[in-house]
Amino acid sequence: MDIKGLIEKYKIDIEKLKKEQEKLSKQIEIKDSEFPFDKFCAIDNSFIKNKMISAIIVCDKDFEILDKSYSFSKLNFPYIPGFRAYRELPGMLEAFNKLREKPDVVFIFGQGITHPRLGIASHFSISTGLPTIGIANNIKDCEIKKEDILKNNKKVGKVLIGKPGSRPLYISPGNLISIKKSYELCKNFIKKPHKLPEPLYLSGKYARKIKKELI
Repeated sequence: MDIKGLIEKYKIDIEKLKKEQEKLSKQIEIKDSEFPFDKFCAIDNSFIKNKMISAIIVCDKDFEILDKSYSFSKLNFPYIPGFRAYRELPGMLEAFNKLREKPDVVFIFGQGITHPRLGIASHFSISTGLPTIGIANNIKDCEIKKEDILKNNKKVGKVLIGKPGSRPLYISPGNLISIKKSYELCKNFIKKPHKLPEPLYLSGKYARKIKKELI
């Protein structure tokens, strides 16, 4: 089914959601925390038919896992580009709320401020009050100049090659963290031979384990 058909089937008011995203985006603050980051969180979402596993881990700077949790929930919103948070955020928050160890910063596979309105990393931050970093495989309506990502001639992120020969990662702050700090954390947290920052690799590994058990 095409996007128009999905919108009609689920009776989605796209213009209303766009306005909501734009309104929420006004809450975004690109800045660095006054406190050091000691506990790092990452979330991986994977799918089984019309359900989603949201797997979340919290680790320290040496990548020792301090806590983990997951949710397995029914999806009540279709996949529509630009509105991913409306599909995935409820399950992510359900998994997050089960954690005993609360993190200092969250890595999310998706867009931060590179999004035209409100990326899933930004939306998660506004919902939780935590600094977030968006790590995406692709971006739209942005310009790349060397390592910088520009949107409307304003720098919104940086390009990172996780390992030689791999696809570029597009790093952008979601909220409550700077572009520089987001990039530094992602770059410093890549542990060879993995191309993703290690917290994201660990959450993906955890998600695969859960999926195997559920199937």
